[in-house]
Amino acid sequence: MSESTVHPRDFSAGGLFAVTGLMTSIVASQYPTGTAMRMGAGYFPQLLGLLLLVLGGFVLLRGAVRHFRQRARVRQSPNTATTWWSKCRGARPLFLIGTGVMAFAGLLGNIGLAAATLLLVVVSGSAHHESRFPELLMLGVGLAIFGASVFIWGLGLPLPLLPG
Repeated sequence: MSESTVHPRDFSAGGLFAVTGLMTSIVASQYPTGTAMRMGAGYFPQLLGLLLLVLGGFVLLRGAVRHFRQRARVRQSPNTATTWWSKCRGARPLFLIGTGVMAFAGLLGNIGLAAATLLLVVVSGSAHHESRFPELLMLGVGLAIFGASVFIWGLGLPLPLLPG
């Protein structure tokens, strides 16, 4: 990522991560945590909430620093500055990402985890204007293999791997 562009999305995403992590930690603190050897119901959610809070803090700080650096550059040379909203492509990314997630949720039971994951990655990944189909296909296959390894074979969840 270039430092010459403003990324308030980093700032917003960091804030969202931090708030989500904080709320998760607060809710999980109401459950018994136990120890690392004998984990209680709140141990893992509280750990994930704290990690998400730390990650959100880093992303939030990074977005804020980059935002203020860009504002200083804009004051020095306003003709060369680009704004984040000038790079938005309208509602296309929102539509494609939402469609990909809903298609995954709706079709998982019918077409299986592998095909649903591949569909999710290809549809949602095409929201970015620089995405390439072969890269999305390889990423989808990799995530489908990872998902099957973790959820079907590792955890033993009763999900169909392939259609039928």
